[in-house]
Amino acid sequence: MIYSMTGYGKASVKLPSRDISIEIKSLNSKQLDLYARIPSAYSGLEGRIRNMVSKSLERGKIDLTISIENQKSEKTPTINTAVLKGYKAQIENSAAELGISTPDDWFALLLKLPDAIISETPVVDENEETAIMNGLEEALEHINAFRKQEGEMLQKLFARKIENIAALLKEVGPYEQERIDKTKARIMEGLEKLHGAEYDKNRLEQEIIYYIEKLDINEEKHRLDNHLKYFMETMEGRQGQGKKLGFIAQEMGREINTLGSKANHAEMQRIVVKMKDELEQIKEQILNAL
Repeated sequence: MIYSMTGYGKASVKLPSRDISIEIKSLNSKQLDLYARIPSAYSGLEGRIRNMVSKSLERGKIDLTISIENQKSEKTPTINTAVLKGYKAQIENSAAELGISTPDDWFALLLKLPDAIISETPVVDENEETAIMNGLEEALEHINAFRKQEGEMLQKLFARKIENIAALLKEVGPYEQERIDKTKARIMEGLEKLHGAEYDKNRLEQEIIYYIEKLDINEEKHRLDNHLKYFMETMEGRQGQGKKLGFIAQEMGREINTLGSKANHAEMQRIVVKMKDELEQIKEQILNAL
């Protein structure tokens, strides 16, 4: 089964002292690329959080955001008077040295400076840690459900494109003998134009056979057919087959290109172009497969 790397999941955790929002977004990537924004109060959980996300999502560009909302606290933030005094003295000294005036609204300026206000540091207990990890698990379930849904759409698309290529491959058959007959006829016509020219008929026959063997595409057809079947079998396997499907698509491309180079027939070339178009659409979307 195919899973997409594109997904979105969200969960909310309601605690007595605050509400927690957990949001996860993912896009396609060749490997796991996890960017996490986690409040400093939960920095001790970051290792566990990253481990859980990487095991669940495996691959992709992951954007994880955990935010604290509706902070409930009985304590009012405290103005750090000692720090404000220090800032004020430094500003006055610097203004005197530079020969500039001090600001009119001292208080508004000082309150904007770092550490001017002391806020309560959230205390995280074991129950809150458990609630956050449960919330993360819920968000991961949501994003994986999203990825599965997107993957089902991809799988239907791939199956349709593989069926189209298989149908086009069958269309090649009727033109193979016609192509060989035309090649023989063209060679004989060329010889007839060489009036009175002598040649070894046995050697000519050997050369014609050799030339026709070089145009034989049975091996390419057989290998391409096997690749098509293998692609379908791989899609039905376990999740996380995106890279493998990409490799199979590359092999399919090689066989289709060889068919094109050996075609030497306008109608067969047209069929090959259609195959390439179907395969290109697979390659574009395979980048989103997990």
